[in-house]
Amino acid sequence: MESREESRSARKHRLIMEAATAVFLKKGYLGASMDEVAATAGVSKQTVYKHFTDKDRLFREIVLATTDEVAGLVRLVASTLDDTQDLEKDLANLGRRFISRLMEPQLLRLRRLIIANAERLPDVGRTWYERGFGRALATLAGCFERLAKRELLRLDDPTLAAHHFVGLLLWIPVNQAMFTGHRSSKAELERYADAAVRTFLAAYGITSKPALNSVRRSETGKGRRANRTAQAI
Repeated sequence: MESREESRSARKHRLIMEAATAVFLKKGYLGASMDEVAATAGVSKQTVYKHFTDKDRLFREIVLATTDEVAGLVRLVASTLDDTQDLEKDLANLGRRFISRLMEPQLLRLRRLIIANAERLPDVGRTWYERGFGRALATLAGCFERLAKRELLRLDDPTLAAHHFVGLLLWIPVNQAMFTGHRSSKAELERYADAAVRTFLAAYGITSKPALNSVRRSETGKGRRANRTAQAI
């Protein structure tokens, strides 16, 4: 009997979450109401308040529900890189799966909603970033650091490298989606992911060109030797 009650409660919780997500995405934070959420979920308003004390709490929970999935996806795929025998291939697989998940229409709409309410509910946006995107970046940074120890990557700052990798992946499709509403096709996303990997490896791969600072030091050294030669002549 107890497990049946728990199952019923869990089902109502899920229905409320699904209904609230639809209402918030359709009406925005200010336009959404607990009455509409209850009607959409097919439960009483009292039931909604039993599960969620207020609209802020409900909004926070539907936002944060996406964070574990994103971070978990990165952990799952990134873990395969520890034993990679083909870094470009496995990075491309990671990039394609990551970009595909983050460019899902509902997640993009939720992202817009979070940004629109960043000043009203700053803790929600901050927590969403830290638990989702931030954790994903930390996972990638740790992975890149281990690859560097295997001499498959060359880098000084794993966290910066993780930001560069994700930036290369998302800059084009996210900006297009956020500003123009353009929805990238699967083929476009795969092309962006593959190009991001090639660019990333051109900068951080073991066969990449020396880092800018190294080039500058080398050029400075050449300049000094040339000056000494000229003075000797």
